[in-house]
Amino acid sequence: MKSIWRQEAALPEFPALKEERRLDTLVVGGGLAGLLTGFFLKQQGQKYAVLEKERIAGGVTGNTTGKITVHHGPVYSRLLKSLGKDRTEAYLRANQLALEQYGRMAEEISCDFSLQDNYVYSLDDKAGMLREAEALEFIGARVDYTERTNLPFHTAAAVRMKNQAQFHPLKFVSGIAEGQEIYERSFVTDIAKGRTGYQVRVRNPQGKEINLYADRVIVTSHFPFLDRWGMYFVKMYQHRSYVLALKNTGYGGGMYIGDESGSLSFRSCGELLLLGGCGGRTGTLKEGFERLRERADRVYPKAEEVASWAAQDCMTLDGAPYVGRYGRTTEGLDVAAGFNKWGMTGAMTAAMLLTGNMDRELGAAFYPQRSMLKPQLFVNGLEAARNLLSLRRHRCTHLKCGLKWNEEEQQWECPCHGSRFDRRGRVLSGPAQKTCGSLPDEGMISEENRETGRR
Repeated sequence: MKSIWRQEAALPEFPALKEERRLDTLVVGGGLAGLLTGFFLKQQGQKYAVLEKERIAGGVTGNTTGKITVHHGPVYSRLLKSLGKDRTEAYLRANQLALEQYGRMAEEISCDFSLQDNYVYSLDDKAGMLREAEALEFIGARVDYTERTNLPFHTAAAVRMKNQAQFHPLKFVSGIAEGQEIYERSFVTDIAKGRTGYQVRVRNPQGKEINLYADRVIVTSHFPFLDRWGMYFVKMYQHRSYVLALKNTGYGGGMYIGDESGSLSFRSCGELLLLGGCGGRTGTLKEGFERLRERADRVYPKAEEVASWAAQDCMTLDGAPYVGRYGRTTEGLDVAAGFNKWGMTGAMTAAMLLTGNMDRELGAAFYPQRSMLKPQLFVNGLEAARNLLSLRRHRCTHLKCGLKWNEEEQQWECPCHGSRFDRRGRVLSGPAQKTCGSLPDEGMISEENRETGRR
């Protein structure tokens, strides 16, 4: 499974870390958030570096649908209840500034950037769409409530926001990575607080341990891997979703995302339609690609599939990302995580906030230590308890939750925090950092026990 972005764009390569260094700022994670942070630090003339354990943009960034929007599904009516008016306004303004910044940078970087109308639609909930439109208008956004869309099926209502954008994420990455101080295949194993800044332990491909020293460290590693600060393993779970690239659909353009009753995502890419959906909590799904293909066949019976891929996103307790100080006592150690399936806008927002390119007051909406007393906290806790107490033999190396075998994607998945392992036990994505060598080969898993992973 390879996204069309990966098929079309060749990313620059960077060396592995070879020697100790002292830095002003170290960025851990070479996805879009980390690379944008590095881009701004370079502009400021800082002595910095970006570390990536594999290849840059090797995770979610290369598997996104490439939408850059201010309106991320029916979120603002919920954010008003959760964050209040002032912080919801700050969230909106921060995302607007991020979108504007992409537009400015796209004038210099060739990345297929184009403005599009964005629609959030519902199959059956007119009242919900009306509440969302009213919430957006209440905090100063310009939107249209409509009961007409260009989708090839009936929708009850939608909220339209004009002048949103889409782009080619890896062409953009190539542009911002050029000339940066980046080290690939450089695995951060630990970060320790010292008398003057932080000591960061890094392992290179030869297994050599190298120490870096930095006044400030910014962790942009998708799921924060330091469990001793911040409680992110309680505050987030991971969501897996699926995308098909289709031709011969006759798609009319525009970007669409459904609410809970209509979870399909649409955007054009040249002559292709990128159709996404049929996702859910990592480790709990079956046959996501198959279900998405069935829906595509019903809606576009003459379409031809040219690519398919999956993405995985960190979901927070209240729908807003965590951007700012990693923990209450970790001055100089910051985090950017939990983009809730909107990592393109979220990455830019985080990078601008963390490098002083956005009013600090707007960061109130993203403060990582805000209240955890949200309904999702109890869902996360229940899922963790259920999997910790399960009889599954195969355990995640993060916090020992029971793993489930995903037959369709040929991988082991942790329902608690979303770590994924290949069939040999090698880590595909974190927060797990250690391999799980006891996992059986796919051929050793009996048909009746594939879900639980027992031999």
